[in-house]
Amino acid sequence: MKLRFRSLRSVPLALVATATLVSLPSVTACAQSESFPAYMETVARHARSEGVSEATISRTLSGLTPNQRVIELDTAQPGRSNTPPPMSGYLSRHLSSSIISRGRAKYQGLASILPGIERRYGVPASVLFAIWGHETNYGGYTGNFDTARSLATLAWEGRRRELFEGELIALMKMIDRGVPASTLKGSWAGAIGNPQFLPSVYLRLATDGDGNGTIDIFNSSADTLASIARYFQDAGWRPGRPWGVRASVPSGFSLDRYETKLEAPTCDRVHARHSQWMPVSQWKALGVQPQSALGDDVLASLFQPDGPGTPAYLLTGNYRVILQYNCSNYYALSVGLLADEIAR
Repeated sequence: MKLRFRSLRSVPLALVATATLVSLPSVTACAQSESFPAYMETVARHARSEGVSEATISRTLSGLTPNQRVIELDTAQPGRSNTPPPMSGYLSRHLSSSIISRGRAKYQGLASILPGIERRYGVPASVLFAIWGHETNYGGYTGNFDTARSLATLAWEGRRRELFEGELIALMKMIDRGVPASTLKGSWAGAIGNPQFLPSVYLRLATDGDGNGTIDIFNSSADTLASIARYFQDAGWRPGRPWGVRASVPSGFSLDRYETKLEAPTCDRVHARHSQWMPVSQWKALGVQPQSALGDDVLASLFQPDGPGTPAYLLTGNYRVILQYNCSNYYALSVGLLADEIAR
């Protein structure tokens, strides 16, 4: 079975920032095949055909120049090792006492709005805060790259032109909807706001969480949390079910007999260390015991990222929803564990 994620309707949020595994040409090399101004004229025609206003096209594209730093950052993305580094080191860096304490403080400070968001979308607030914390340190840093320039550069480079040109046009549609162009700064790969949404995700899922008639994922905590919750709901989060739980594994237990056949075409090898999916009752019969409540009929995958004798987890389908936000087990597991810490 090949797993087809329902992400962005094909591309996980952070895939644009993590999937570059080969060297890219320099800006000079790109310009030899097509000048940047000529390509911007092509983008303008495409945007016009999608109903973007002439004023926004002119304001967004006029005077843009390629950003060599964006190309350098895209080029510098590391390849993938056949032997991933231990999960424990990553978790120790991303589950620090400071990020946990800041998350708990934010959680308590916004306690009055959280029940309504949880009821509407069915996603625990602690998970929303964990995403917010990982993406932008709870809004502490959202990026300072000019988003239009970044997307135009990545589209012009051409290796993923369809993706980034579409995001550039989506950005112009945001401006037509009234989002101030001055706020549109973010990561070098085009992610914006507290939740680091791509523009197309903003258009589809960003939400007015405080009911004031505007959608502001740059400054409004309520809009930020509601927008992340709506993303998770749309991606298939199952209410009332954890992302996973710690599990004890019998001595000598080998996952080799239960190797998964799942593949994720948009996220190479993300399931490589996961087991087959089986009901929790079957895992218990094999001696694998969940350390927190998990119904016997829940389908779960056993994940022991650092190998025998190290922490193991029974993952539910909700873990796969976290993977849609960022297609990395390091990210998804740390988000789940951070959410658990914030909720304590």
